[in-house]
Amino acid sequence: MSPSALFAIAWIGWIITWAAASFWSDPAEKRLATWEVWAYRGFCAAGLILLSHFTARALGLRRIWHVGYDGAYLLAGLTFAGILFAWWARIHLGRLWSGAITRKEGHHIVDTGPYGLVRHPIYTGLIAATLTTATASATPTAIAGLMFIALGLWIKARAEERFLSTELGPEAYAAYQRRVPMLVPFT
Repeated sequence: MSPSALFAIAWIGWIITWAAASFWSDPAEKRLATWEVWAYRGFCAAGLILLSHFTARALGLRRIWHVGYDGAYLLAGLTFAGILFAWWARIHLGRLWSGAITRKEGHHIVDTGPYGLVRHPIYTGLIAATLTTATASATPTAIAGLMFIALGLWIKARAEERFLSTELGPEAYAAYQRRVPMLVPFT
């Protein structure tokens, strides 16, 4: 199987399984609705369009570098690893997960499993998977797509932190913030 096929399987598989799992979530009691919600969605949508190899092809852009066949397989494996890290976090969060920034009944700070490594492991896993995909693609549009997606997820993480701090208590959330880094483990 080609590395391109592996990247496609990784991302299409993630989209399908993530959408199917969205039904396994408790209802929201409160939802954040601010400009940041639209900003992160817009940045991520633009990033996905730019990351697509179709965009670079349509613009007639070439690769900036070549990773080689073995490098492409390694990067495809790392893409799967990033997606699996995001899935570990999603499963560990359980019914508290939401695609939007929400508070659920019985909401509490989860600081175990991947949430003991970073406060936003789903975003960390997706940024890592996007980084390896963009590195393999090596087009200017893919690199721009990576930046847009990372910026969008960073905006969402910051908005989520302010929301959770207010909803769950600033003292409790501040203690978690001091113990655990936001997106990059061991920093």
